[in-house]
Amino acid sequence: MSKFSRFMKGNKVKKNNEKYAATESLTDDSGKPLEWEFRHITSKENENIKDSCTMEVQIKGKPNMFRPRVNTAKYIIGLIVNSTVFPDLYDKELQDSYGVMTPEDLVYAMVDDAGEYQRLSAWIQKFHGLDRGLDEKVKEAKN
Repeated sequence: MSKFSRFMKGNKVKKNNEKYAATESLTDDSGKPLEWEFRHITSKENENIKDSCTMEVQIKGKPNMFRPRVNTAKYIIGLIVNSTVFPDLYDKELQDSYGVMTPEDLVYAMVDDAGEYQRLSAWIQKFHGLDRGLDEKVKEAKN
């Protein structure tokens, strides 16, 4: 038996998709809000999303010195789009029905209530474990 047997991919716990009703504006025949399905993104996918939302900003008073700045709104919508399994945000017919051309604009059109969008943003961060800092995770693990 390998000393790394517990680390082998076959022992890795699979994270299940979860459902969340992103808006009360879209309902089934009985008036119940439609649930969207979300998947967990990988660490690599998260880094790619973050990189696409990061720009270098010059530090005031220091020529040729820059620091990274993440466009948080762009990052959150990237998380939502890349995590959504259903509905298919890339579906042309669905995009056309809202008069939009990108999955990001489709999310904004479908979840057009500011409060609902804020709750979706908070939920997606919690779903991906981005709502707690490392100190909180260590403290929880100790208990």
